[in-house]
Amino acid sequence: MMPWYGGGMPGWGMLFLAAGTLFLLAVLIVGAVALGRYTSRATPAPQEPATPQRILAQRQARGEIGEQEYSRMMALVDDAGRHSAT
Repeated sequence: MMPWYGGGMPGWGMLFLAAGTLFLLAVLIVGAVALGRYTSRATPAPQEPATPQRILAQRQARGEIGEQEYSRMMALVDDAGRHSAT
């Protein structure tokens, strides 16, 4: 049996050692989670502005409007664009 030379670590020392270990573990876990979230963030693709022509093309592609209605509405949009530009 080995002598302990003064009785070993007191009770408060054990408490501080355990609290320090838990604090360090918590800091490491929070840091790892924050780093994971930061590096996995996806940057959104820049969206092009919604022009009337683009909206009509999307509606026609989804089948909400037919070819004739698309052509008629596109002509109205183009005509309105010519009048507002002058």
